[in-house]
Amino acid sequence: MSHTNGHPAWYREPLVWMVIAFPAAAVIAGIITIILAIRSEDGLVVDDYYKQGLEINRTLDRDRAAREHNLAATIHYTGAGDTLMVVMSSDDNYTLPEQLGISLLHATRKGYDQVFSVSRSGENRYAVPVSRLNPGDWHILIETEEWRVLEQIRVR
Repeated sequence: MSHTNGHPAWYREPLVWMVIAFPAAAVIAGIITIILAIRSEDGLVVDDYYKQGLEINRTLDRDRAAREHNLAATIHYTGAGDTLMVVMSSDDNYTLPEQLGISLLHATRKGYDQVFSVSRSGENRYAVPVSRLNPGDWHILIETEEWRVLEQIRVR
């Protein structure tokens, strides 16, 4: 069992395997990290920062207009249903539009986002037929050219 000079063979020494194992594990973890980085789509980076910057003032004006009309939205969604119901409230002297833009924006995955143009289905209700929403936090953007309201829901 021993080598010719009375010492065990190198591959029988536990310390040798520890010295080899830690760098090998780091190399394997690095390769896995690179593969995950290449294959996954994070969808979080905006391509045109300048254009996004120009939109900030317009967005602030639309938020201000929503506050002036006391616009608010209540979101109703059940995980089993295929419909998202948006119930709007506003000042008594403000008439809600016949059509709204509704965007369902996933908090971390742009690929899950859904955008709709929706007609009013009641005095202050807008029903949106949606495909099943993935679990997580969702931002609901309700907007016209003049104003916008941003709400949040959590889908389990």
